[in-house]
Amino acid sequence: MRTMLQVTDSADAGARLAKWIYVAVAYAALAFSVTWSLVQRELTPSPGLTAALAGGTAVWLLLFGFWWPTWPEHRVWAVAAFAGLLAFCCALIWSSQAFTAFVWVGYPFAFAVFPARWAVFAVTANAFGTFVVQRDAMTQSSPYSMILAIAIPVIFAGWYAGVESERRKKAITELTDANARLANAMAENAGLHAQLLVQAREAGVLDERQRMAREIHDTLAQELAAMIRQLQAADRVRDQPEQWQHHMDQVQMLARRSLSEARRSVQALRPAPLERSRLPDAIAEMAQAWSQTSGVSLSVDTNGTPVPMITGIEVALFRVAQEALANVAKHAGASRAGITLSYLDDVVLLDVRDDGAGFVVSAQSPGESSGYGLETMRQRLLGVGGTLEIESGPGEGTAIGASVPAIRAEGDR
Repeated sequence: MRTMLQVTDSADAGARLAKWIYVAVAYAALAFSVTWSLVQRELTPSPGLTAALAGGTAVWLLLFGFWWPTWPEHRVWAVAAFAGLLAFCCALIWSSQAFTAFVWVGYPFAFAVFPARWAVFAVTANAFGTFVVQRDAMTQSSPYSMILAIAIPVIFAGWYAGVESERRKKAITELTDANARLANAMAENAGLHAQLLVQAREAGVLDERQRMAREIHDTLAQELAAMIRQLQAADRVRDQPEQWQHHMDQVQMLARRSLSEARRSVQALRPAPLERSRLPDAIAEMAQAWSQTSGVSLSVDTNGTPVPMITGIEVALFRVAQEALANVAKHAGASRAGITLSYLDDVVLLDVRDDGAGFVVSAQSPGESSGYGLETMRQRLLGVGGTLEIESGPGEGTAIGASVPAIRAEGDR
């Protein structure tokens, strides 16, 4: 804004300077003509009248400078100001042929005051008026005055035409260069756009692969592992029909659930428990089914007031709880486990703990994890701005803590 004001102020200062340059040039031409009329008295029949007209012209030029008209805001004043100047020019050259050295000032004033299409009429009026006034004195005029009367308008018109031609050539050159730069920029942008499209397509493919990998690991892989454990348990109780049938019923339930989750993963839908209920109820439902399948005692607690969160956060917490319980079943050898879901003002916390074998967490570097499951948890939580913390030790059980921002679902206040 400051730069724009400075540019505007500079333009205004340039305009003020330019108008006084026009006035100064007119005063110089007037002074030269007055001096010429005094030197060659034969050109001035009525010196007193000529002096009065010259004085009036000087005053008019001063007023012209102070109230310089701008087109089209002050078009009436512009016409009046130029008409007054033309009248003084005609009167001066009628009173003395020496003022042929002055009347040409009407040409630059015409181009300065009027736009180009109207300046042509003003120039024509200036030339026609001054020459008509001189028609009776043509034969008595000095050859120098005739040369000035004819040459000065021609010279000025040629100069102005040259300036306009150079200006237009410069403008055309600048426009050509700008068009060339624009064409190059458009070509470069087209290349960048094509590159971005390729990168976006590749990123989309990679994201979809990662999503499918997480979904397969969190659903099909876990259910298949549970089915294998049930089949192994059924194989050990072949001679006990009731126990064998119980394990086979579990296998059938896991198979149906795996098929349903596979279809939902392909369609990128929310987990089935989240479609039917809120997050605490969905985790409790999933945990109860896990406890029946694994045989591990499990408690589920909720602290705070449950509120609906955006889909990404609820899915991430649900999958983390699901993966943590799967790890308990596969690796911990625990007899008890617990899940606590806590709703705070700005975060939602999920804690999954067990009394199993545990492992050495310090042996892992910050960027690594003890298996694909923990890394999947980290990636899911990272995708929603969350974090994952693991506390464990040999023989001390394991505690997994997830923290995500409490971003409520749209419409819930």
